[in-house]
Amino acid sequence: MDPVVVLDRSEVAAPAPEPAPAPAAAASPAVPLRTRAGRALRRDAGPLALMAVPLAFFAVFFAHPVAAIVGRGLKADGGWQFGRFAEVLGRDDLQRVLWFTTWQAVASTVLTLLIALPGAYVMARFAFPGKKLLRAVITVPFVLPTVVVGSAFLALLGRGGLLDELWGVRLDTTVWAILLAHVFFNYAVVVRTVGGLWAQLDPRQEEAARMLGASRLAAWRRVTLPALAPAVAAAALMVFLFTFTSFGVVQILGGPGYATLEVEIYRQTAQLLDLSTAAVLTLVQFAAVGTVLLVHARTVRRREGALRLVDPARTARRPRGAGQWALLTGVLTTLVVLLLTPLGVLVERSFRTSGGYGLDYYRSLATLDEAGGAFLVPPIDAVGNSLEYALAATAVALVIGSLAAAALTRRAGRLTRGFDALLMLPLGVSAVTVGFGFLITLDEPPLDLRSSWILVPLAQALVGVPFVVRIMLPVLRAIDGRLREAAAVLGASPLRVWREVDLPMVGRALLIAAGFAFAVSLGEFGATVFLARPDQPTLPVAVARLLSRPGELNYGQAMALSTILMVVCAVALFLLERTRVRSSTAGEF
Repeated sequence: MDPVVVLDRSEVAAPAPEPAPAPAAAASPAVPLRTRAGRALRRDAGPLALMAVPLAFFAVFFAHPVAAIVGRGLKADGGWQFGRFAEVLGRDDLQRVLWFTTWQAVASTVLTLLIALPGAYVMARFAFPGKKLLRAVITVPFVLPTVVVGSAFLALLGRGGLLDELWGVRLDTTVWAILLAHVFFNYAVVVRTVGGLWAQLDPRQEEAARMLGASRLAAWRRVTLPALAPAVAAAALMVFLFTFTSFGVVQILGGPGYATLEVEIYRQTAQLLDLSTAAVLTLVQFAAVGTVLLVHARTVRRREGALRLVDPARTARRPRGAGQWALLTGVLTTLVVLLLTPLGVLVERSFRTSGGYGLDYYRSLATLDEAGGAFLVPPIDAVGNSLEYALAATAVALVIGSLAAAALTRRAGRLTRGFDALLMLPLGVSAVTVGFGFLITLDEPPLDLRSSWILVPLAQALVGVPFVVRIMLPVLRAIDGRLREAAAVLGASPLRVWREVDLPMVGRALLIAAGFAFAVSLGEFGATVFLARPDQPTLPVAVARLLSRPGELNYGQAMALSTILMVVCAVALFLLERTRVRSSTAGEF
């Protein structure tokens, strides 16, 4: 009977050939091919149906605006100007931008790993009072808007900053300010990604190696490091991605002497109106980021399911001995100096005025500067605008991200797996290009949205979707498919199976995804700076406008708005930490 399985219905009555079915398959190759194609189509039908809405969303609000900008920049007189690549990339000033973008990203990644890996070990292996609070504090910088990070380091390292007052040292407009700010921003990426896996590695494996005669270093190098390598590589690639496309930090701290590709794209687009050069730089950045994302996706797949993990509660213990206490003290000192000091100086500057400490800058946020101010409305209105936009963006990101994660959970072919990398592209493609693309593509029916408030949340949701997917995907993959099958056998409809089986398991992860989507939407700047209307600014746009204008009042208001934004993000993270799933399926963050 086995050979008949691969035959067409008209051949079922024919005598079954002797044991080897291969000749029969070779005699009618089209039939098995059609069979395999049909099976592949049925296998992909479910994921493709779930992918329909996310694909449509990305096609309309990501691929179309980016393609439109590139097309306008590289097409002239009905033809493509591919010669612009050699012309643009041959310019000395742009070669310096490309070189600086690359080497500062590499330096930032290496420096972040060196500083954050000890913190990952401490958070994974040590148990101490206040650990949950510390985990939330570590994550706060990652969800802060880049303009707030720039403001904090400007208050610490810039003219009149803490270092300038104490020792007469200024580091703004230097590469050191950029590198330190990048470490501040990405510290949580390494601690949460590497530390999350490290906490679930069974320490008895390393102990067994030591019992067999290996030294502590040799046991760590041969047992623990290979297990951690995929997570370290994933964290490094994520840090590289974020620093390679850095915008707000470099814009505020770098001054005119330093520019990344993202900053240069903004300058060519918004200031020089040279769309041709901006298009070439966008494609160069896209190619570089695409390569990084492919490596990142492969690293994540290697990490998932490749190790035997244990409950993190079984691996953490109180520090023992002087060495471990010294390590814990060193990590805590690093956190105070690197993470808390910039934020503390930011808060302090928001209260310090020329007449002493007070609430003057906060009170002035409620008034409109009639003498040619930076706003058409009182700056405090930016708080309400940002909250409304972020809530709408979170709702969109949850719907799109949940559908995408559900599609990626199903077994499917290369098309579905390639969809995973596509979802990460908005984190690496120029947000400036996306924002400007919105303006020139969504301005006519049936999608005439240029004057609509929904334009900003849609752009922000593009950044939130990858976080929703990365958090939801491990949880959905961890659900035993037999539970769904059992519910279906007992007569439950697909909707009831989802409500009774999936939802209780992913509910808390969904809250975590919502928290991250809300925080990153609240701080999105690159696209929003093009889309926010003058009478409806967001907090990051308002901070950037104030910092670009001279005067003590503008600087103080920028510090006050940055503090408000920091507090909102911190509250969201603390609430998120309280609902954090304790199992290994809680997602990367």
